[in-house]
Amino acid sequence: MSAPSTYVPKSAFGKWFESRLPVMGLLHSSFIVFPNPRNLNYFWTFGGMLAFMLVAQIVTGVVLAMHYTPNAKMAFDSVEHIMRDVNYGWLLRYLHANGASMFFVAVYVHIFRGLYYGSYKAPREILWILGVIIFLLMMATAFMGYVLPWGQMSFWGATVITNLFSAFPVVGETIVTFLWGGYSVDNPTLNRFFSLHYLLPFMIAGVVVLHIWALHVPGSNNPTGIEKKTEKDTLPFHPYFTVKDALALVCFLMVYIWFVAYTPNFLGHADNYIEANPAVTPAHIVPEWYFLPFYAILRAIPDKLMGVLAMFGSIAVLAFLPWLDTSRVKSANYRPLYRQFFWLFAVAAVGLGWLGAKPPEGGYVIASRILTFYYFAHFLIVLPLLGLFETPRRLPGSIAEAVLGKGGSASAMAAGAAQSPNTKG
Repeated sequence: MSAPSTYVPKSAFGKWFESRLPVMGLLHSSFIVFPNPRNLNYFWTFGGMLAFMLVAQIVTGVVLAMHYTPNAKMAFDSVEHIMRDVNYGWLLRYLHANGASMFFVAVYVHIFRGLYYGSYKAPREILWILGVIIFLLMMATAFMGYVLPWGQMSFWGATVITNLFSAFPVVGETIVTFLWGGYSVDNPTLNRFFSLHYLLPFMIAGVVVLHIWALHVPGSNNPTGIEKKTEKDTLPFHPYFTVKDALALVCFLMVYIWFVAYTPNFLGHADNYIEANPAVTPAHIVPEWYFLPFYAILRAIPDKLMGVLAMFGSIAVLAFLPWLDTSRVKSANYRPLYRQFFWLFAVAAVGLGWLGAKPPEGGYVIASRILTFYYFAHFLIVLPLLGLFETPRRLPGSIAEAVLGKGGSASAMAAGAAQSPNTKG
């Protein structure tokens, strides 16, 4: 839980305000003196990056919405107007478009870190499920945002993806008609997507608040997967982790700005600079790169309904991880077999992303089916069985022991190293 607040306002106004609405005390206890495991590595800095990117996307998106026209006959020209006539409009658009990609880079690292270190296990199940909900909302928001420029890939991507819902029996056609606002992708579709694209980021922000709240109840997981026991196991959030997060954020922003300044269209598709034309179908319709693994799963299954269910199931299965993984040990650092299967899963996920960009033919389809099978087998077969048969390595007695040595101090660690110079950690 959050540490007791030691915040004492210095001004008379501050004391008056704090006695009626203790916001500063809450922030102080949650983000200044909050005790974090002392062994957190740089993979734990991506949560802060995601919070920054969410704010950046909302700010740039709100400004862009002031100049965008959600009309099928004017949307493409309004984007060109933003790029050419609005002061720094080109910068805002490139920040927003590339920001979506950087957002997903950070969230995928965040997810894989959670998978590796077992951050989904008790007592953090609700924290993990809220994270999966945020991921789903991010995907919906990004998909709708990709439609707004109303280029060829926007139009045909919307047509293909919304048509998937027609695979559901009874209600499928009704869902598609509702999404389209008629009987084809047209102006009502664009208006719906613009409204939802504007609304969903604020919903994401609301779930993020719950996510942080759920985090502050048990506290952060750590590379050992051991819970905090004493004050030796922790350090206050500030200045130790604020400085670490700030350094990581600066490095992350350097990569982000490099894309914006030097290759702003590298992660996009050239066809989206051609105005939408319902009479001309692009040779190869592909979604944005961060959807490609799920697109590959969709195309790997010949039956349309089963393909759609597999695509949505590949995300939904993440929410059940706390119960699918039967091992009592969290961190892969102490699970030699799981660590190997984790990297196989990572290779499968990246492979699906690569296959999602390829045409659905020949060997690409066969490879997609193999990797799709392993994707689901990892969660539904491997994880439940590993907990029964794997023999984990011995866990340290505490976080302090893992960091400082058996005696819990730097001197004890040095003494232990002197006594056992040939022992490998």
